[in-house]
Amino acid sequence: MDSQNAVYTLINECHDCYRCIRECPVKAIKFENGHASVIAEKCIACGSCVKTCPANAKRVRVDVDRVKNLILAKKKVYVSLAPSWSGVFEYRPAKMISILKKLGFYEVSETALGAQEVSIETAKMLNNAERGLFISSACPVIVDLVRLYYPDFVDNITPIGSPAMTHAKMLKEKYGDDISVVFIGPCIGKKNEVDYKGLYDAALTFDELRVWINDVIENLNELKVNEDDDFVPYRANEGSLYPIDGGMNETIRRIGIKKDVQLLDVCGIRNFKKALENLNPDSINKVMFVEALACEGGCIGGPCISTKRAGISMVSDILSSVNDRENIPKEPIAVVPYEIKKGGKVVTSQYPLEDILKTLKKIGKHSVDDELNCGGCGYATCRDLAKALLDGDAETSMCVSYMRKIAMRKAAAMVRCMPAAVVMVDSDFNILEANDSFMRMFTGDMYEIFRARPDGMLGAAIDRIVDFAELFKTCMMTGKDLHKERYAVNDKLYDISIFNIEDNQVVGGVITDVTQSETNREKIAQKAHEVISKNISIVQEIACLLGEHMVETETLLSSIANDFDDKEDNIDEQKG
Repeated sequence: MDSQNAVYTLINECHDCYRCIRECPVKAIKFENGHASVIAEKCIACGSCVKTCPANAKRVRVDVDRVKNLILAKKKVYVSLAPSWSGVFEYRPAKMISILKKLGFYEVSETALGAQEVSIETAKMLNNAERGLFISSACPVIVDLVRLYYPDFVDNITPIGSPAMTHAKMLKEKYGDDISVVFIGPCIGKKNEVDYKGLYDAALTFDELRVWINDVIENLNELKVNEDDDFVPYRANEGSLYPIDGGMNETIRRIGIKKDVQLLDVCGIRNFKKALENLNPDSINKVMFVEALACEGGCIGGPCISTKRAGISMVSDILSSVNDRENIPKEPIAVVPYEIKKGGKVVTSQYPLEDILKTLKKIGKHSVDDELNCGGCGYATCRDLAKALLDGDAETSMCVSYMRKIAMRKAAAMVRCMPAAVVMVDSDFNILEANDSFMRMFTGDMYEIFRARPDGMLGAAIDRIVDFAELFKTCMMTGKDLHKERYAVNDKLYDISIFNIEDNQVVGGVITDVTQSETNREKIAQKAHEVISKNISIVQEIACLLGEHMVETETLLSSIANDFDDKEDNIDEQKG
């Protein structure tokens, strides 16, 4: 995890579902030890992985503390509030401003002011151009996409700073270079744009703002609103259209554009990539401007929009908030010259076909027919996965079909080699799978026939094969596992375990013939009893013999003792 990146992964929360890499338009995800991590140098901060991660393991860097430190440093911190705010926060401007001032901000201004100046400068550029392709620089994600992956189109990006940059410059020119400017909007990419020329100091998402508001203000309904509060230095006009699809082009039309200038709008990274496919910018013989936004629907579809409102309602509120003006200046108040540094292209490794085919074999793809191109790993094709494996950005375990084959082979090998009989039956009590031991044990003369069949005993009715089919039926109906020891069937004894595999769908059984072992046990027990009985008889006989000898010995010793006593008495009498 690298929480310094705009987007990062909480490794412990990642469940290796590959959804993030499936959704990432530039495959800036690396899998290692079963977990995903963001490759910072490849990431364009579009937020696709953040929006799609089911485990919430993809996170956006939180910069609230950075902004709080600016406020604590007694700086005058101005908010550059993205125009999409009116579709997200259902407050009047005065209340929104009061909320932000409660958090410690000095004043609040609309980023749309900068957007208006960008449109004026763009219209001027287009009107003066004779031919060529122009791509808007308003979206930082699109700019990074072109810079890293389509460097041939870098020169086609309009050399004008984004609305946020332009707005920050306007605020500093009016209120002094010592102020701080914080952008707040739905975009993650703005966190990467912050460092450009240091025009603004930090970028917060609407998600971050909402959490901060909830931490500081317990009851928004009780917040005292200063009705005199308004956006500084004044309210925006047509620039408020920027967050919706085609909004920038609409502002350019209102400014006035030559008839032969074509204004196009493309929303969504995949749509933008398709628009550039096989396009040679030098071949364009007319003036063509592309308003390109990374998020489908425009900025209101941003990854950190922080609302579940219907998109059409958001668009409606934004349109309602636009203040039209009759006369739009032909010259901008402020312009930020924007130059994209070349040389940062993400180099895609090229591997010989031999290496790719060798790598494919590692995931069980030995022929073209094995290349399913199912996309389960997150890559569009098996060969894309092979290239990622060669790059060190993927693992063989990501191939679902390969892992399934390995699992099935292991399971089949274990079942096949088990000395016990193993069988699985479906809800119709027909056999799905049976190992060789089962066929040997229960098919009798039919063994060779079943063994010769490619699908073995598949489809055979279990009650036609064994005499204890009722155990399978009981397990299927009750959902409870059964275990029978020394279960008598005809002249045989079985240890039988019946268990659920899929509730009410599939049950399995493991059967062991214990007839011989039980017979051997009985014989051993009988022999033991015979030996014990014989030993007892011998012991008893020995005991009897020992008893007789003891009596004779006792009699003899008593006689000797008595004779000895009589002699002693006679001697004593003579001495006396």
